[in-house]
Amino acid sequence: MATAGAGTVRRPWHGHALIGPAFDQVLAAAQTGAGWAFTRLYESLAPSVVGFLRARGVREPEDVASEVFLSAFTNIARFAGNETQWRSWVFKIAYRRMVDHTRSEIRRGRSEAPEAPGGHHVVDAAATSAEGEALNRLGTERVQEILAELAPDQADVLALRVIADLSIDQVAAALDKSPTAVKALQRRGLATLRRRFSAEGVSP
Repeated sequence: MATAGAGTVRRPWHGHALIGPAFDQVLAAAQTGAGWAFTRLYESLAPSVVGFLRARGVREPEDVASEVFLSAFTNIARFAGNETQWRSWVFKIAYRRMVDHTRSEIRRGRSEAPEAPGGHHVVDAAATSAEGEALNRLGTERVQEILAELAPDQADVLALRVIADLSIDQVAAALDKSPTAVKALQRRGLATLRRRFSAEGVSP
Protein backbone atom coordinates (compact mmCIF):
# COMPACT_ATOMS: atom_id res chain seq x y z
CA MET A 1 0.00 0.00 0.00
CA ALA A 2 1.02 3.58 -0.50
CA THR A 3 2.89 5.28 2.27
CA ALA A 4 1.39 8.21 4.13
CA GLY A 5 2.20 11.42 2.36
CA ALA A 6 2.17 15.10 3.16
CA GLY A 7 -0.44 16.11 5.65
CA THR A 8 -0.02 13.02 7.78
CA VAL A 9 0.65 13.79 11.42
CA ARG A 10 2.91 11.24 13.13
CA ARG A 11 2.84 11.18 16.88
CA PRO A 12 6.40 10.98 18.17
CA TRP A 13 5.68 8.29 20.77
CA HIS A 14 4.37 5.52 18.54
CA GLY A 15 4.29 4.19 15.02
CA HIS A 16 0.76 4.65 13.70
CA ALA A 17 -0.12 7.89 11.96
CA LEU A 18 -2.95 10.34 12.26
CA ILE A 19 -4.19 11.85 9.03
CA GLY A 20 -4.62 15.24 10.66
CA PRO A 21 -5.95 18.32 8.83
CA ALA A 22 -6.38 16.37 5.59
CA PHE A 23 -8.89 13.96 7.17
CA ASP A 24 -12.01 15.69 5.84
CA GLN A 25 -10.63 15.56 2.30
CA VAL A 26 -9.60 11.92 2.66
CA LEU A 27 -12.99 10.96 4.08
CA ALA A 28 -14.87 12.75 1.32
CA ALA A 29 -12.75 10.99 -1.30
CA ALA A 30 -13.33 7.59 0.32
CA GLN A 31 -17.06 8.23 0.37
CA THR A 32 -16.91 8.68 -3.41
CA GLY A 33 -14.98 5.40 -3.78
CA ALA A 34 -11.40 6.68 -4.23
CA GLY A 35 -9.01 3.79 -3.64
CA TRP A 36 -6.13 5.96 -2.43
CA ALA A 37 -8.38 7.37 0.30
CA PHE A 38 -9.34 3.91 1.56
CA THR A 39 -5.63 3.07 1.68
CA ARG A 40 -4.90 6.20 3.72
CA LEU A 41 -7.68 5.45 6.20
CA TYR A 42 -6.59 1.83 6.50
CA GLU A 43 -2.91 2.60 7.09
CA SER A 44 -3.67 5.17 9.78
CA LEU A 45 -5.53 2.66 11.98
CA ALA A 46 -4.77 -0.92 10.94
CA PRO A 47 -1.73 -1.49 13.22
CA SER A 48 -3.70 -0.35 16.27
CA VAL A 49 -6.76 -2.41 15.34
CA VAL A 50 -4.65 -5.54 14.85
CA GLY A 51 -2.80 -4.87 18.12
CA PHE A 52 -6.05 -4.48 20.03
CA LEU A 53 -7.54 -7.68 18.59
CA ARG A 54 -4.37 -9.67 19.24
CA ALA A 55 -4.08 -8.44 22.83
CA ARG A 56 -7.68 -9.43 23.49
CA GLY A 57 -6.95 -13.00 22.38
CA VAL A 58 -8.44 -12.98 18.89
CA ARG A 59 -7.12 -15.78 16.72
CA GLU A 60 -5.89 -14.57 13.32
CA PRO A 61 -6.29 -10.88 14.24
CA GLU A 62 -5.23 -9.69 10.79
CA ASP A 63 -8.17 -11.54 9.23
CA VAL A 64 -10.61 -10.14 11.77
CA ALA A 65 -9.14 -6.65 11.24
CA SER A 66 -9.84 -7.05 7.53
CA GLU A 67 -13.47 -7.76 8.41
CA VAL A 68 -13.51 -4.64 10.59
CA PHE A 69 -12.34 -2.40 7.77
CA LEU A 70 -14.58 -4.11 5.23
CA SER A 71 -17.54 -3.28 7.46
CA ALA A 72 -16.32 0.29 8.05
CA PHE A 73 -15.70 0.96 4.36
CA THR A 74 -18.97 -0.65 3.28
CA ASN A 75 -20.85 1.72 5.58
CA ILE A 76 -18.60 4.74 5.22
CA ALA A 77 -21.25 6.78 3.39
CA ARG A 78 -23.23 6.80 6.64
CA PHE A 79 -20.35 8.21 8.68
CA ALA A 80 -20.17 11.91 9.49
CA GLY A 81 -17.61 13.33 11.86
CA ASN A 82 -13.99 14.22 12.46
CA GLU A 83 -10.97 11.92 12.80
CA THR A 84 -11.45 11.43 16.52
CA GLN A 85 -15.00 10.25 15.90
CA TRP A 86 -13.80 8.06 13.02
CA ARG A 87 -11.33 6.28 15.30
CA SER A 88 -14.06 5.70 17.88
CA TRP A 89 -16.40 4.39 15.18
CA VAL A 90 -13.84 1.95 13.77
CA PHE A 91 -12.91 0.64 17.23
CA LYS A 92 -16.57 0.19 18.11
CA ILE A 93 -16.76 -2.13 15.08
CA ALA A 94 -13.53 -3.83 16.17
CA TYR A 95 -14.88 -4.34 19.68
CA ARG A 96 -18.08 -5.91 18.37
CA ARG A 97 -16.11 -8.18 16.04
CA MET A 98 -13.94 -9.21 18.99
CA VAL A 99 -17.02 -10.09 21.04
CA ASP A 100 -18.51 -12.07 18.13
CA HIS A 101 -15.22 -13.89 17.62
CA THR A 102 -14.93 -14.77 21.31
CA ARG A 103 -18.46 -16.15 21.40
CA SER A 104 -17.80 -18.17 18.27
CA GLU A 105 -14.60 -19.62 19.75
CA ILE A 106 -16.42 -20.57 22.94
CA ARG A 107 -19.14 -22.33 20.97
CA ARG A 108 -16.49 -24.29 19.08
CA GLY A 109 -14.63 -25.08 22.29
CA ARG A 110 -11.44 -23.33 21.17
CA SER A 111 -9.90 -21.40 24.04
CA GLU A 112 -6.20 -21.51 23.16
CA ALA A 113 -4.40 -18.21 23.08
CA PRO A 114 -3.08 -17.28 19.62
CA GLU A 115 0.63 -17.75 19.12
CA ALA A 116 2.93 -14.81 19.39
CA PRO A 117 4.40 -14.38 15.89
CA GLY A 118 8.15 -14.13 16.23
CA GLY A 119 7.85 -12.97 19.84
CA HIS A 120 6.85 -9.49 18.73
CA HIS A 121 5.25 -7.15 21.20
CA VAL A 122 1.58 -6.38 20.73
CA VAL A 123 1.60 -2.89 22.17
CA ASP A 124 2.42 -0.65 19.23
CA ALA A 125 1.42 2.54 21.00
CA ALA A 126 3.61 3.87 23.75
CA ALA A 127 1.70 3.88 26.99
CA THR A 128 0.38 6.84 28.87
CA SER A 129 1.13 5.24 32.25
CA ALA A 130 3.92 3.35 33.97
CA GLU A 131 1.84 0.18 33.84
CA GLY A 132 1.35 0.64 30.12
CA GLU A 133 5.08 1.07 29.63
CA ALA A 134 5.56 -2.22 31.44
CA LEU A 135 3.04 -3.88 29.11
CA ASN A 136 5.08 -2.56 26.19
CA ARG A 137 8.06 -4.59 27.40
CA LEU A 138 6.14 -7.86 27.57
CA GLY A 139 5.51 -10.27 24.71
CA THR A 140 2.17 -11.01 23.11
CA GLU A 141 1.37 -14.14 25.09
CA ARG A 142 2.18 -12.58 28.47
CA VAL A 143 0.10 -9.49 27.74
CA GLN A 144 -2.84 -11.72 26.86
CA GLU A 145 -2.40 -13.66 30.09
CA ILE A 146 -2.31 -10.48 32.17
CA LEU A 147 -5.36 -8.97 30.48
CA ALA A 148 -7.19 -12.29 30.89
CA GLU A 149 -6.79 -11.93 34.66
CA LEU A 150 -8.78 -8.70 34.61
CA ALA A 151 -12.53 -8.40 34.40
CA PRO A 152 -13.43 -8.35 30.67
CA ASP A 153 -14.62 -4.74 30.72
CA GLN A 154 -11.40 -3.63 32.48
CA ALA A 155 -9.32 -5.51 29.89
CA ASP A 156 -11.27 -3.90 27.06
CA VAL A 157 -10.69 -0.43 28.47
CA LEU A 158 -6.95 -0.93 29.04
CA ALA A 159 -6.45 -2.51 25.61
CA LEU A 160 -8.21 0.40 23.93
CA ARG A 161 -6.36 2.98 26.04
CA VAL A 162 -2.84 1.54 25.87
CA ILE A 163 -2.75 -0.45 22.64
CA ALA A 164 -5.27 1.45 20.50
CA ASP A 165 -4.19 4.77 22.08
CA LEU A 166 -7.77 6.03 22.39
CA SER A 167 -8.77 8.81 24.74
CA ILE A 168 -11.23 8.30 27.58
CA ASP A 169 -14.01 9.81 25.48
CA GLN A 170 -13.12 7.64 22.46
CA VAL A 171 -13.15 4.49 24.58
CA ALA A 172 -16.49 5.53 26.03
CA ALA A 173 -17.90 5.93 22.52
CA ALA A 174 -16.45 2.62 21.34
CA LEU A 175 -17.84 0.68 24.30
CA ASP A 176 -21.11 2.60 24.69
CA LYS A 177 -20.17 3.57 28.25
CA SER A 178 -19.94 6.90 30.02
CA PRO A 179 -16.52 8.54 30.43
CA THR A 180 -16.99 8.22 34.20
CA ALA A 181 -17.52 4.47 33.89
CA VAL A 182 -14.44 4.16 31.65
CA LYS A 183 -12.31 6.06 34.15
CA ALA A 184 -13.49 3.79 36.97
CA LEU A 185 -12.73 0.64 34.94
CA GLN A 186 -9.31 2.01 34.00
CA ARG A 187 -8.53 2.84 37.62
CA ARG A 188 -9.44 -0.65 38.82
CA GLY A 189 -7.60 -2.32 35.95
CA LEU A 190 -4.42 -0.30 36.56
CA ALA A 191 -4.58 -1.10 40.28
CA THR A 192 -4.64 -4.81 39.40
CA LEU A 193 -1.72 -4.37 37.01
CA ARG A 194 0.30 -2.58 39.69
CA ARG A 195 -0.22 -5.47 42.08
CA ARG A 196 0.66 -8.01 39.37
CA PHE A 197 3.82 -6.19 38.28
CA SER A 198 4.89 -5.73 41.88
CA ALA A 199 4.43 -9.44 42.58
CA GLU A 200 6.38 -10.39 39.45
CA GLY A 201 9.13 -7.85 40.00
CA VAL A 202 8.38 -6.02 36.74
CA SER A 203 9.46 -2.41 37.10
CA PRO A 204 7.06 0.01 35.33
